Amino acid sequence: MAPMSGANVFAMRKRDSIRLLGREIASLHASLDELYHSWAKTLGITGPQWKIMLVLADAGEDNELSVGNVSKILNVEASFVTTQSKILEKQGLIQRRTSRRDGRIVNMSLTHRALAHLEGLAPRRDSLNEFIFAEFAPGELDELSGKLFSLKERLKKARLKVAGP
Repeated sequence: MAPMSGANVFAMRKRDSIRLLGREIASLHASLDELYHSWAKTLGITGPQWKIMLVLADAGEDNELSVGNVSKILNVEASFVTTQSKILEKQGLIQRRTSRRDGRIVNMSLTHRALAHLEGLAPRRDSLNEFIFAEFAPGELDELSGKLFSLKERLKKARLKVAGP
């Protein structure tokens, strides 16, 4: 058997690294889903409903986003967000309002009850985040987030390439 060239060895190592990265990302996703499910249980809701609430909590001052924007952020269908947000509305955790400018758009925001619950959990969540991210120096999380964002954008483009013309 002929020895492999340096380029072939490098290509094999890169392929192995890419596979390992994919497995680690999938494992991180599963772990985050489990964590979200645990936090969601404190309100008697599902993990995906918890994610919707977190997106709304991060919406800024007015704490309001459209169903379409939430679906884009979570990378899910708008119909899924609509269905889940109606359940959250019935539970008194979010408010849904039709946009005054465009009747096709539904805006959502957290209720005072939901905000109070999230505020009550903040110390526990902060403590857990300190534990989870203890190994990261200042700036490293921002750098990692930037690299993951870049990877996500390239994966979107790759998905289009695979789908073909």
